[in-house]
Amino acid sequence: MKVTNWGRFPVVHADVVSPLSREDAVAAIGSAGQIARGLGRSYGDASLAPRIVSSLRLDHFLDFDREKGTIRCEAGVSFDSLLKLILPEGWFLPVTPGTKYITVGGAIAADVHGKNHHKEGSFGRFVHELKLLDAQGKLLTCSLTENPELFAATLGGMGLTGIITEATFRLKKVETAWISQHTYKAHNLDQIFRLFEEHRQDTYTMAWIDCLATGSDVGKSVLFTGKHSTMDELSPSARQQPMQIKEKFKLNIPFPLPHFVLNNYAVKAFNALYFARHRHGHKQVVPYEPFFYPLDGILNWNRMYGSRGFIQYQCVLPLEKSYDGLSEILQMVAGRGGGSFLAVLKLFGPQDGLMSFPMSGYTLALDFPLEDSLLPFLDKLDEKVAAFGGRIYLAKDARMSREIFEATYPNLPQFRELLSKFDPEKKFRSRQSARLGI
Repeated sequence: MKVTNWGRFPVVHADVVSPLSREDAVAAIGSAGQIARGLGRSYGDASLAPRIVSSLRLDHFLDFDREKGTIRCEAGVSFDSLLKLILPEGWFLPVTPGTKYITVGGAIAADVHGKNHHKEGSFGRFVHELKLLDAQGKLLTCSLTENPELFAATLGGMGLTGIITEATFRLKKVETAWISQHTYKAHNLDQIFRLFEEHRQDTYTMAWIDCLATGSDVGKSVLFTGKHSTMDELSPSARQQPMQIKEKFKLNIPFPLPHFVLNNYAVKAFNALYFARHRHGHKQVVPYEPFFYPLDGILNWNRMYGSRGFIQYQCVLPLEKSYDGLSEILQMVAGRGGGSFLAVLKLFGPQDGLMSFPMSGYTLALDFPLEDSLLPFLDKLDEKVAAFGGRIYLAKDARMSREIFEATYPNLPQFRELLSKFDPEKKFRSRQSARLGI
């Protein structure tokens, strides 16, 4: 069958198997050239292979300690399902990316980050233990004390160490399902960097950035900060049911939009309106969903980039080089035109897992509709990122070269050595790992 991930590029033909149990998963391990896959929300080819082992039927909750805030579940459990279970009990996800439609297994394999990485790190930091099916079909327990090398390699290892079947991780205690949000406007890169530094102690921070701004306006952006609201911060009506928020109607994009819809003029108009509608210093209490998952409110939003799909390009630069590097990258994007209106800037703390993407510094994520001139341009961006000591996020990569990858992931030799030890026949292999020579 044809399979593609969220960017809708590339498309592969794959044999997809969906084990119902751990025993089925053992039987599903065949010869070389297979990879586990969850909900397909990685953007590129990290979970694509000739043979795909789907985790979606391994979706059972196994234990929930409501006092300590720890949960054990199978790898196919989605963050959406988790929130429906844990939030009414006063708990929240310790780390979440910009969509709740991912699986626990995928979150570990990509070691996902969120708006709180600068303070609380990646998802893997909260994982106490995981169960992993290795290339021989053995079920291994992995943690900081048991098979620690394999544990470290699995966090951010993009599924190449084996099939994650279950995980135990800790949650975050919250009083309400609401977020106290502050909004700040920055007119250039100097101002947004200063704002990020001023709000380093805030739990959640992220900025929308106008990637078409030029000259003295380069870096024009809107910073959003937030924390989980207390009961005292809610309105009287919201206090009646502080953990329940009425679900809103979701828009749907039923088919791929024509390519011309996201032209340069449309993006410029959107950026101008978006910047103008926000007030500097504005404070409000908002539901958690639009704060963490704004795009989840639009079903099939990936179709707005047209039938060819799109590439989300996310890089991170070291803290000491972030300002100069981002200044040059943003000028390159603006100079090309056709910039993304889904442009996000975040601050990272130190790296966690062996192959985890984050490093102390700033990360920029941009969406580009796929067209003939895009790939050569992204190659140039790669070179710029590498020159500044940064790297590209594997969970969103669909086209990076092996040379750039090897130059920007310093722990790659150690990772390759571990894979040779635990999977010498390369039974777990994705289209991405083959492309990058992992």
